[in-house]
Amino acid sequence: MSIKGERAYELFKEGYNCSQAVFGAFAEELGVDFDTAVKLASGFGGGIGRMREVCGTFTGLTMAASMIYGYNDPKDTETKTELYEKIRALADKFREDNGSIICRELLGLQQAEKSAVPEARTSEYYKKRPCAELCRYAAELLEQFINDNPV
Repeated sequence: MSIKGERAYELFKEGYNCSQAVFGAFAEELGVDFDTAVKLASGFGGGIGRMREVCGTFTGLTMAASMIYGYNDPKDTETKTELYEKIRALADKFREDNGSIICRELLGLQQAEKSAVPEARTSEYYKKRPCAELCRYAAELLEQFINDNPV
């Protein structure tokens, strides 16, 4: 187990959403204060606004990877291409290990969520959702990727 993976897991268990948990686990090393990190990631939980689209753990991973490998010059197509290649490689690995990067597919849902209201975090919630483990997985995946692909 990795430090970042454990941190993401614990953050989710504390009540942060999946995207906040993963991005928040990397906040310090990204030079982003924790409160800013979790606020920035807050709308990506539940597959973006609980619509069950792209998994929040993967969006949190993508935001962190973008802070590390990203670009700020819109004409820097080389760095943009390299970033997109990295994100695609991470998505491929995430899919390979979990079957999808789509929230509703990971949760076994047939359709998008109709309600924006988050579910209460009860012991039953944690039993039926793979989200805490996916937070751990996404943070571990990115941590390993960073180790294998230094800037």
